[in-house]
Amino acid sequence: MTIRVLIVDDQELIRIGFRLFLQTRGDLEVVGEAADGREAVERAAELRPDVVLMDVRMPRMDGVEATARLTAAGRPPRVLILTTYDLDEYVFGALRAGASGFLLKDAPRERLLEAIHVVHQGEALLSPSITRRLIEDYADRTDPVRPSPDLLTALTPREREMLLLVAQGLSNQEIAARLVVTEATVKSHVGSVFAKLHLRDRVQAVVLAYEHGIVVPGRRPDPR
Repeated sequence: MTIRVLIVDDQELIRIGFRLFLQTRGDLEVVGEAADGREAVERAAELRPDVVLMDVRMPRMDGVEATARLTAAGRPPRVLILTTYDLDEYVFGALRAGASGFLLKDAPRERLLEAIHVVHQGEALLSPSITRRLIEDYADRTDPVRPSPDLLTALTPREREMLLLVAQGLSNQEIAARLVVTEATVKSHVGSVFAKLHLRDRVQAVVLAYEHGIVVPGRRPDPR
C-alpha cells in the first residue's frame, strides 16, 4: 500500500528536502506541499493524504490550530509534528489537538520513515525519553482537571495498570516485560482501554492521564 504524504512547512528548502528524500521510497507518495497551516487544511481536504508532516511555527495559522482542524474533520489524516526543539511549547498543544506524535527535524532519515509508517498504521509515535520530558514539563504547569467519577470505574484493575504504564511512555514490549505477559495480551488490554475511554491512540491516553491528575509528574503512580 502506498502512503500518501502532505508536507507542511513554511521553509521551502525544508519542504524540498523532505520531498526529494521521500520520493525515493516506493511505498511513499508526496501528494502535495503547504507553506502554512491554513493552506495545509485546504490542501488536505483536496488531496486526502494519509499522513501530514506538520511544522509548528508558521505564519497565518500555526501547526497546532491546523492539527486541530484536520483531526476534527471526517476521515482525518494522521498528523506527525516536526519540530526543531524537543521541548517546543507548541508541541504539547499539538498533541492535545490530536497529533499522533512528533519528531525532531534533525532525526535520522530512517527514523522519519519509521515514524511515517508507525502513525499510518494507527499507532502513536511516543519516544519515552522525549515524551516523558515534554509531558511532565507542561503537565506540572497546569492544574489537573478533577477526573469524572466514572472515568476509571469502567476499567478493570489490569486496564488501569495498563493506562498508567502507557502514560509513562512505555511501549507494548516494555509493558509486557514489566508485567511478565505476552505482547499480544498487552495489545488486547490497551485496545480495551482506548475503546472504553474513547481514545484514538497512546498520545490521547498520555494527555488524558496527565490532564486529569491520574499521573502526576515526580510522583510514583498508584494503579488502584
